[in-house]
Amino acid sequence: MFPQRRMRRARSRNIQPLLREITLTKDDLVAPLFVDETIAAPRLIDSMPGQSRYSVSGIGSAAQELWKKGLRAVLLFGVPEKKDPEGRSAYEPEGVVQQAVRRVKAEVPGMVVITDVCACEYTDHGHCGIVGETRCGLDLLNDPSLELMNRIALSHAEAGADIVAPSCMLDGMVGSIRTALDAAGFGEVLIMSYSTKFASALYGPFREAADSGFAFGDRTSYQISPANGREAFLESRMDAEEGADILMVKPAGFYLDVLSEVATLGLPVAAYQVSGEYSMIKSAAANGWLKEKETVLESLTCIKRAGADLIITYFAGEAAGWLDE
Repeated sequence: MFPQRRMRRARSRNIQPLLREITLTKDDLVAPLFVDETIAAPRLIDSMPGQSRYSVSGIGSAAQELWKKGLRAVLLFGVPEKKDPEGRSAYEPEGVVQQAVRRVKAEVPGMVVITDVCACEYTDHGHCGIVGETRCGLDLLNDPSLELMNRIALSHAEAGADIVAPSCMLDGMVGSIRTALDAAGFGEVLIMSYSTKFASALYGPFREAADSGFAFGDRTSYQISPANGREAFLESRMDAEEGADILMVKPAGFYLDVLSEVATLGLPVAAYQVSGEYSMIKSAAANGWLKEKETVLESLTCIKRAGADLIITYFAGEAAGWLDE
């Protein structure tokens, strides 16, 4: 007998829009921006075609262009003029991100400003906090680095950030930052934790963009092995218990199974489509191997389908234009 259920009935072209389960919108997208304290004009990032570092004086204009396209949130990364072992410039009142936050808020008051809270761009060794001797040699020290993260997060909140996003994968970072923010009167500032961040090979282009390569070792002692799904879920659950307002899975496309599971925790979830994902699609499209628009929108839709409420993507500006078509 021919099956009674004919699935193609619901796929006729006039019916498809009515039954679409997931609709991607501009409100789903967050645009990452790089702010470089050492430049006076935008500087292209070779490994990320179409992306640039912006000067402090130019970051407001970059945010304005995104606002005109209908985007309502940016994530700021800083490239400082000076680095040292303790990453002190990361929390200076006139630091690069602090200045950038004030610029964006002054020029685009409605823009939601998220700041990356980490030290890898500010330390001369490139690790995400204070390093010292451990039983396995020179490595990131967890508890001494928490105070550094508190100071960075507070300086961003004082500058006007709406959301601080600790990305260092330290044990206890969310609880420590929440306590510090609340004690200083910033109880309304949200924490978007990089709660499930994998030690991925897909971060290479970002390290050029943010000048955040490391001088020794690797980051596998504080980022999660790509093989470990249960550990990844536990990391996000613990950050939820510590008071995170938004959880994050990074990278996005290779880890949709983890993203789907983290979404069951009940908090808003962000997914970061990272630099390597961006550059792979860009390179394939440039060679004519993929259709860029279709591939990008498919990838973003699938990330949302897996459970993301927010998608941090370098395609945000282009996708906003395509969604208008």
